[in-house]
Amino acid sequence: MATAARTAQDGPLTDLELGAWRGLLRVHARLVKALDANLEAAHGLPLSQYDVLVQVAGAPGERMRMCELADGVLLSRSGLTRLVDRMAKDGLLSRCACEDDARGSFACLTPAGKARLDEARSTHLAAVRELFLSEFTEDELTCLAGLWERVLPSCAGLDVCAGD
Repeated sequence: MATAARTAQDGPLTDLELGAWRGLLRVHARLVKALDANLEAAHGLPLSQYDVLVQVAGAPGERMRMCELADGVLLSRSGLTRLVDRMAKDGLLSRCACEDDARGSFACLTPAGKARLDEARSTHLAAVRELFLSEFTEDELTCLAGLWERVLPSCAGLDVCAGD
């Protein structure tokens, strides 16, 4: 792991490290709040539900194992279960049995869920471009995308589907 100025592993963060870390947290929190408000106002769809719809729609067969979905969204497993149950009640998703694992289940996109996603997608993407992407040049976006890919493996954690 490379850093511009390496400090002791157990020491306090430097001002530069603290600025980078806190900046990430503050920007993420504000963007999530703004994107959520935007989707709620325009479509009555919270960002958490939009995120689930995007994940499931992008999966093969428009269905995704719950454990894989939990790994892809910013919710705890129990929080995801409650959210998927609410979305199923609203007709946006359905629960489908997993043929090769009786304990596992899939979240499956319904036609109503696909329609809702299609309605909200352009609103969400426009807000992402306006609130975040427009702040960077193309070269900066290339650099930023590369930096995220460098960090991702170190925080991958355990396979959430193991033992499911």
